Amino acid sequence: MPPLLLLQDQHLTFGRTPLLEGAELSVGEGERLCLVGRNGSGKSTLLKIAAGLVESDRGTRFMQPGATVRYLPQEPNFNGYDTVKAFVEGGLEAGDDVSRAYALLGRLGFTGDETTATLSGGEARRAALARTLAPAPDIVLLDEPTNHLDLPAIEWLEAELKAMRSALVLISHDRRFLENLARSCVWLDRGKTFRLDAGFSEFEKWRDDLLEQEESERHKLDRKIAREEDWVRYGVTARRKRNVRRMAELGTLRQQVREARKVTGVVKISVSDAKNAAARVVEVRNISKSYEGRDIVKDVSVRIERGDRVGVVGRNGAGKTTLINLLTGRLAPDSGEVILGANLTIATLDQTRSSLDPEARVSDVLTGGYGDTVEVGGQKRHVASYLKDFLFAPEQARTPVRVLSGGERARLLLAKTLATPATLLVLDEPTNDFDLETLDLLQETVANYPGTVLLVSHDRDFLDRVVTSILMAEDGGSFTEYAGGYSDMLAQRGQGVNAKEIARASQNKKSTTRTAAESKRKLSFKDKHALETLPADMAKTEREIAKLENELATDGLYARDPKRFATAAARLDKARGELKSFEERWLELEMLRENIESGE
Repeated sequence: MPPLLLLQDQHLTFGRTPLLEGAELSVGEGERLCLVGRNGSGKSTLLKIAAGLVESDRGTRFMQPGATVRYLPQEPNFNGYDTVKAFVEGGLEAGDDVSRAYALLGRLGFTGDETTATLSGGEARRAALARTLAPAPDIVLLDEPTNHLDLPAIEWLEAELKAMRSALVLISHDRRFLENLARSCVWLDRGKTFRLDAGFSEFEKWRDDLLEQEESERHKLDRKIAREEDWVRYGVTARRKRNVRRMAELGTLRQQVREARKVTGVVKISVSDAKNAAARVVEVRNISKSYEGRDIVKDVSVRIERGDRVGVVGRNGAGKTTLINLLTGRLAPDSGEVILGANLTIATLDQTRSSLDPEARVSDVLTGGYGDTVEVGGQKRHVASYLKDFLFAPEQARTPVRVLSGGERARLLLAKTLATPATLLVLDEPTNDFDLETLDLLQETVANYPGTVLLVSHDRDFLDRVVTSILMAEDGGSFTEYAGGYSDMLAQRGQGVNAKEIARASQNKKSTTRTAAESKRKLSFKDKHALETLPADMAKTEREIAKLENELATDGLYARDPKRFATAAARLDKARGELKSFEERWLELEMLRENIESGE
């Protein structure tokens, strides 16, 4: 079947700098693609060319006659629209379903009468999503759709996109979002595109293999690669391998947290003996804070010890930032007690990036304008060497901050924050504006941080890779602590950040003669059978996956028999989904069995 959209041999130069040098993109009916590459590689520009908004210097763009395409920009333009309803209606064409547009507005929390001039970043993003998705087009092009969205909105968007028949092309730094949606990957690197017909979970290993192969070929030709480019491009593999070790270490830490802190619902950690005070970073007892009669934080008690890495999650407006300010002593509680550890020093990375002087030189941001060294972890380093760790070229050290991109400013502020002597590192949405390579760097940096970390984030994958426990914002200002990362929280809590509320609402609607507790006193025959047979099903599926992976790895298979290759790739993707489903079901049943046996 011919593609709905086809870009071939796309070339584009800005000034004297080539951005695209033969890039291509093919989107078939119902395909789910992710477009990945480093910041500044031209991903957004290629997506605009696909949308027909930018014309390339050279190349062809083909659209199937009658096919429809909608594009979500990073920054929506509300000019000419006073209300959200008018903005969404303005994206409809003759024959589009107006009722779908209104339904999307409702599901995204709008009445439609909201004034566009007063929308927050998250509200603007949700309004733009409603306008883009309402027509149910043949192709949806989404540029960083999860930016400014909280966890409930991200999970809603995933479900909505999965249910749509439209083909998708996604640009996102959210690994979990891409893993859950993308079925093929297009990598844009140095102006050219490379395609992987597999999900995003396979992308990074595939990319690293390509880079290693390229490096080997360059060595054979005796070409010399600049050290900066070598670190940026080929350091990826080393970081990925170190991250595997870090994940193992993180598992050990989480087990220690589980043993030290039994999950009991709303946080009520008992006060330790004075002899352990040296390990205490922050302890709060029954703290509360309200604004205009509304409880933002209510009756929260928690103890954070040296070396903990705590993630704070929840919907926008749930009180996450207020809790962080209370925990760090920046805000006094209305009631309760806050105890800060001795010699506590705090370094903060806020999401506004407002602390950078646009006229200051990059190196002066780190040195304060004195000398060419910066002290990091008690050791002096040359500022250019330290900047290289954050993917800056040596010549950028003397450039003013104002010429940096958004991603580069975010990296510079991160470098400044981490160079500040501190025992507690507070990161407020640190993953904004970062590409995947920089997220790898950030993950490694946080994992190696010797002190304590408080992290506010909506990035589920990053939380899984970094934190040892989660503080989840509940309704009414309470917070629940869960040992482990985001996925561990879901396993304990149920699927989704609103799972408990949904479960309670569903339970209240039941009018059976047996109570929910009575119905859970024993496993059903079906559940018992599943517990017995699922391990065999998982083992069988794992063998099938290994067989398919070996088949796809056969040299020249794609060239000899592309149909067989495509069939095997599709089956591999399906088998991985089946394995994930088996594992999740087994874990759910095993936890239920343990709860029943323990009398919970």
